[in-house]
Amino acid sequence: MRKEKGWKEIPEGGLIVEPGNAREYNTGSWRSSRPIRDEEKCTNCLICWIYCPDSSIIVKDNEIVEIDLEHCKGCGICATECPVKAIKMVPEGEAE
Repeated sequence: MRKEKGWKEIPEGGLIVEPGNAREYNTGSWRSSRPIRDEEKCTNCLICWIYCPDSSIIVKDNEIVEIDLEHCKGCGICATECPVKAIKMVPEGEAE
């Protein structure tokens, strides 16, 4: 369990003192919409991977293998940027 910092230990706002720490925080529970990828439409252009602010598009050997739903916040940037519309955003309650 992570010990919370006291006010004297918290750095000034806007500073990144621990780069690369986003993986420590599962933020998928914030999501109200979930990205669903149509594997048949997807051309593996990786534009969604480039634009995803949460690094939730998992790529292996230059192909998308999954979407990391533990970190995806459901912003929909991947669906907006997909040139072949292979990703659609579905309300969380309607997702499989």
